[in-house]
Amino acid sequence: MIVVTGATGNVGQPLVRILAEAGEKVTAVSRRTPDELPDGVQHVAADLTDLDSLAVGFHGAEKLFLLFSPGSFAADVPAILGAAKAAGVRHVVLLSSQGVSTRPESASHGELGKTIEDAVQQCGLTWTFLRPGGFQSNALAWAEQVRDERTVSAPFGDTGVPFVDPEDIAAVAAVALREDRHAGRIYVLTGPTPETPRDRARTLGDILGEPVRFVDQTPDQARTQMLAFMPPDAVETTLAILGDPTEEESRISSDVEDILGRAPGPFAAWAQRHVAVFR
Repeated sequence: MIVVTGATGNVGQPLVRILAEAGEKVTAVSRRTPDELPDGVQHVAADLTDLDSLAVGFHGAEKLFLLFSPGSFAADVPAILGAAKAAGVRHVVLLSSQGVSTRPESASHGELGKTIEDAVQQCGLTWTFLRPGGFQSNALAWAEQVRDERTVSAPFGDTGVPFVDPEDIAAVAAVALREDRHAGRIYVLTGPTPETPRDRARTLGDILGEPVRFVDQTPDQARTQMLAFMPPDAVETTLAILGDPTEEESRISSDVEDILGRAPGPFAAWAQRHVAVFR
């Protein structure tokens, strides 16, 4: 049986669906109850900061998809892994971050991710690490502005990075959970091409059938906006990645295509699936 934590999120939700469609027995673990689940999937309400609730969710599991959302960063990672091991889990697929290697000095992107990866490597279970860059779904932050004004405001309008479709992350995770040959591997997951904020605004306009105007924010304007929902270190690191990506952050990884046998999806494909949010 496979346990998926964060089962209502951008990666967890499609991962549960992909595994269920492949005939796997799945337990979906999340703090809130999903609006719907595939047939045969069990849901357990649990929190990574509550070991008692996790013991119920982990019961009978052999494989574990593990991610830490901002609300669970205070969790005791070795204790979580110990509970998983005690329940019978033998392999962990961890959703980590490319920032572990590209921004090691950042508390939010590098240091925390490295601490979690180290704990997984030391827990006695086999593991696979997924290190995605930015998510294409980050464009959901523009949804209200696009709906109301047909406008996208963002900094660094002409700087591109290869954002990855969360559906591709989920598809890679499903393979890593089902095939033992991925144990001990670290995969960097990106989209097929660097796309700028201006590019993505234009793509949204093409899909909506009417122009979406791009407004280039200053870094200070973006910083003020982001500080409303992100801690300062995360804001500064995010702005650095968006405005001055390293060579590695700009590079297209072949890992998605190598594992799935197809190219990663472009932003246009993600936007087409989610167009209703922007109408």
